[in-house]
Amino acid sequence: MHNVQVARYVYEALGRGDIAAVLSAFAPDIEWREAEGNPAQPDGSPWFGPEEVDAKLFRRIAAGWEGFSATPTKIHDAGDAVIVEGRYTGLVVATGRKVDAQFCHVWRVAENRMQSFQQYVDTAQLQAAMPGA
Repeated sequence: MHNVQVARYVYEALGRGDIAAVLSAFAPDIEWREAEGNPAQPDGSPWFGPEEVDAKLFRRIAAGWEGFSATPTKIHDAGDAVIVEGRYTGLVVATGRKVDAQFCHVWRVAENRMQSFQQYVDTAQLQAAMPGA
């Protein structure tokens, strides 16, 4: 599978709510970095492995958001990297605040598996919607 196809698979599975399929596309030692200042991981330090990403991110989204989506608008082939532009949308249940934020994701891909993830996003908007996350 081509790297862009792997990325499309991940976003399509995420859109269906199929987190098991998303996690299956990750390398066992994936390095995942949220943007510095993101309430989910303010210091930007990495999480490692699908289980940690699931526990610290996907389960929190499932419990704390309504209608969350990460919708790609453009996917760029950059060799061993895939750059994805898109938007996060959804409602943060605890605050009742809606999010509609542009994002950029940089994925490193090898052997049809996502090896690493770096998020860039409007962290001020996330902080306003998710205080104390």
